[in-house]
Amino acid sequence: MSKYDKLWEYVGGRGEDSFKLSFAQIADIAGVPLDHSFLKYKKELIPFGYTVGKISMKEQTVTFSKICEDKNTSRQVVREFAGLKPSDR
Repeated sequence: MSKYDKLWEYVGGRGEDSFKLSFAQIADIAGVPLDHSFLKYKKELIPFGYTVGKISMKEQTVTFSKICEDKNTSRQVVREFAGLKPSDR
């Protein structure tokens, strides 16, 4: 069980293509403050149909984006999220 499971469930249930949450909202939902480990845990969101987009330190927000249902596009989004080049398999 991840410390961000409550957040992932909340994000997965939103149904929107893209939305922002403030760091404070994330802390309220997750029950823990957002910290540097979030970067490690964010990959856990993929099974919930979303990815973590922009993390703005200035605005103190995180943008969440729904993974496209198109299989080819989904693979590309996941590959980009994992830092792979298009030629990597």
